[in-house]
Amino acid sequence: MTTYNASTVSPLERQVVVAPDVALHVEVRSGDATAAPVVLVHGLASNLRLWDGVAEHLHAAGHTVVAIDQRGHGRSDAPDAGYDLETAVADLLALIETLGLERPLVVGQSWGGTVVLELGWRHPATVRGIACVDGGVTELSRSYPVWDDCLANLTPPTLTHLTLAELEARIRAGVPHFSDRAIAAYLHCFRELPDGKIEPRLARNRHLLILRALWEFRPSTRWATLKVPTLLLLAGSGDEARMAIKSRAEAAALGAGGKVRSVWFTPGHHDLHLESPERVADLLLQGLRDGFFA
Repeated sequence: MTTYNASTVSPLERQVVVAPDVALHVEVRSGDATAAPVVLVHGLASNLRLWDGVAEHLHAAGHTVVAIDQRGHGRSDAPDAGYDLETAVADLLALIETLGLERPLVVGQSWGGTVVLELGWRHPATVRGIACVDGGVTELSRSYPVWDDCLANLTPPTLTHLTLAELEARIRAGVPHFSDRAIAAYLHCFRELPDGKIEPRLARNRHLLILRALWEFRPSTRWATLKVPTLLLLAGSGDEARMAIKSRAEAAALGAGGKVRSVWFTPGHHDLHLESPERVADLLLQGLRDGFFA
């Protein structure tokens, strides 16, 4: 297999039409035609920049890697509708078909993990496997049985009074161990306005539509009939209550009888792909090489 030097290969940027008047921004790193392609799907209010380190590591191992901005995010189109889970899956399926990716490994983080789980469940022949990076396992409705409580606790804060520099200072204070590159990836979730203030690339009303879809989704109903190999990468934050919820969800997934493997990062930040890109990539490569993702 050919080995690629990620530092000298720039990704090809494309706008891929996935629905009438809707195109997704993608970055393609072309690799060895004999190696399994990999598709990387970000989480809620995020963007493809958070996958850069993982993408480069996978590409250096010879794989074609496609990172996407989901609709309403990053540099993709942002129509008024289509922020339900079914449409997110349809967008991803259309992208895979348009790019001619043959049975890719599809990896999603947080909400992206839910999207790839549903893709694998609905269209098992399309993928060779899925990986859920601290997502796609737990159910919001178990933590918030009433939607209004979920809305009150998880509605994003208003940050439009901040400048980009002020936002950067806040982020650095929250994750002081993250690299400059990781901080830049977070900042790409926002755009700078002419007056120097910022706004999120994902509009608040669309954010809340996705949050509602997440609250309504029940991953526990998928495991018994899921037919694709699934890797769960779970962040152990140190919060015992949250880890207990994840552990119960993990046990349900592992005990359902499908081909499921799980790995904990302890301690681990929710954005494992940004905090530990090489380890995340190595676990994906291990699954490809040892036949787990067959």
